Amino acid sequence: MFSIIRNWLDRRIIQRYTITPSQWDDTYARLPLLNGLTEVEQQRLRELAILFLHRKTLEGAHGLEITQAMALIIALQACLPILNLGLEDYDGWVSVIVYPATFFPKRIVTDENGIVHHVESNLAGESWQRGPVILAWDETEQAGIIDGQNLVIHEFAHKLDMQNGEANGYPPLHSGMNPSAWVRAFTTGYEDFRQKCVDGESIGINCYGASSPAEYFAVFSEVFFERPDILRKYYMDIYEQLRQYYRQDPYVRLSH
Repeated sequence: MFSIIRNWLDRRIIQRYTITPSQWDDTYARLPLLNGLTEVEQQRLRELAILFLHRKTLEGAHGLEITQAMALIIALQACLPILNLGLEDYDGWVSVIVYPATFFPKRIVTDENGIVHHVESNLAGESWQRGPVILAWDETEQAGIIDGQNLVIHEFAHKLDMQNGEANGYPPLHSGMNPSAWVRAFTTGYEDFRQKCVDGESIGINCYGASSPAEYFAVFSEVFFERPDILRKYYMDIYEQLRQYYRQDPYVRLSH
């Protein structure tokens, strides 16, 4: 009964949302990442984006005003990973905070010797467990240009990873997926990628992914959606696991 009511409410929200066809077209034109989606997939993505904007709060920081065009750019990219999963995978938090550009949070960190350090980091994005997603607009605005890097997908991949606790590169797998195959592919791939980065071997994937299993999953999710050809070339086993997890095949979609 609850699901029936929820679906009915969602349909009413979608029907009442005022976004013109030209506004959708303008946003899609700025996101080549979405090329190759079928009409059915485009419609589903638009509906997910509307519901995303209804359920989440987009807040500008440092005086940044979030326009509808900006909100659509964020929502469409954020919803691409869950196109065939559902918005419920983003439950448990509400805020997306958008800075005009790179931000510099100050943190207190205690090292292994018990010494407290005051650290100021230079960041373009963050995802907090049960907390907000934080994005830098200058990076977000350019995220969908198919260069193998996408800040929005990166941070929302962390959110998916956090569904079963802290981000660790092992999100909840779907029924029918083989956990052993996932662990084997990602463990082998992670060690190989770390070594490539140590050796200075460039394969078109950001070596930030070698910093931890969580970042490896997020960075490789970016590549999966933007440059699936690279991922298939070097890490076909990981591509297959991500294809099963996201229930999408960007290589086929972007090859058309």
